[in-house]
Amino acid sequence: MEKAAESKTRNNPGKILFVSEAVTLAHVARLVVLASSLAKSRAYEPVLAVDPRYMGLFESTGVRQREIVSLPTSRFIDALAKGRPLYDLATLEAYLEEDLAVIDEEKPDLIIGDFRLSLSVSARLCKVPYLAVSNAYWSPFSRQRYPIPEHPLISITGVKVAQMLFDIVRPVVFALHTVPMNRLRRRHGLDFLGADLRSVYTDSDYLLYADIPGLVQMNRLPAEHLFIGPVFWSPSQNYPDWWDEVVNAGKPIVYVNLGSSGRGDLLPGIADALSDINVSLVVATAGHPVVFPSRSDVYIADFLPGEQMAARSNLVICNGGSMTTYQALAHGVPVLGIAGNLDQHLNMSAIARLGGGIRMRTDRAEPLEIRASALSLLEDARYKKRAEDIQRQIGSISAETEFRKITDKVLNRSVSG
Repeated sequence: MEKAAESKTRNNPGKILFVSEAVTLAHVARLVVLASSLAKSRAYEPVLAVDPRYMGLFESTGVRQREIVSLPTSRFIDALAKGRPLYDLATLEAYLEEDLAVIDEEKPDLIIGDFRLSLSVSARLCKVPYLAVSNAYWSPFSRQRYPIPEHPLISITGVKVAQMLFDIVRPVVFALHTVPMNRLRRRHGLDFLGADLRSVYTDSDYLLYADIPGLVQMNRLPAEHLFIGPVFWSPSQNYPDWWDEVVNAGKPIVYVNLGSSGRGDLLPGIADALSDINVSLVVATAGHPVVFPSRSDVYIADFLPGEQMAARSNLVICNGGSMTTYQALAHGVPVLGIAGNLDQHLNMSAIARLGGGIRMRTDRAEPLEIRASALSLLEDARYKKRAEDIQRQIGSISAETEFRKITDKVLNRSVSG
């Protein structure tokens, strides 16, 4: 398959295949937003290949969709919790077969992936340029410590000792996680990616970081590694009946959203921890079956428009994932990130380093600690100031604009309308 620059003219739309891994909503939402931004232009024909499990949350995207299969979210989360490789060889082979069928039928000029690891092989076999969207903390060029994620060992040894042991074994664990992908590549005649998990997660022709520069400390980057900024999305829905009431109450607003992959069982404890603080508590349960005490200052919904809710809040409490934390920081609101998996810990470590929030472990999220951290974030003006500093950085970059510039460049197009 020839590249678009050689096979398409400027007068014909270039076809771009977006392939998302639907194990979490964030991977789907980022590509839906980017694909939709291209659908507004006649210069490109975007096609979205995605497992449909989250698509009911999106209004009409203007993007043609194809159904593919992703690992069940429950299985993915279980593997994360137990430290097992997320994908075995059989799963990657099935992904690859499906990728190849879609690529053969669509014949795209460019492929965009978000955590669809099999594209590292399928795009290369089909000789189609491949751009991967990722977070900077997964870059092989990032400089950071790796906090131990939630693990049974912590309850036995304590965090300090468990962290020391994790620091020793982490390189070996990362190497073991690369084995299935390296076996897949070897089967199909591609080079060994090495024993660094970050290389497996990010292998691509171009790597696009959905972050602001400076959030994560980085070594010097190759020219093909580019920051596009955070990608924002919130569900479009009717506002709940209490939407105006919570503002009219005149209290500081604390917005709690632990996400679909978060620990829903922590929500009652968070409400309990803040019960004697003069705040209005807004909770998005993400469908978790949670029972709260009947209180006039607690407002509950399954899902809420996160950007709008963050904009009216004084504090956001979440699972530390990049989507919700960026929604908060884009409005200068500090974050309490109650992190469980490594992805969440890495994101919150970067935010805490810049002073925009506090990272808390899910296995240490006791009411007294939650209360103390929430009070610090509400009352210490330094957190608000640093969150506003990050807000200005976020406001200086547009993911849709940067993505379009990169797409034009890769496909050798000068048209940007």
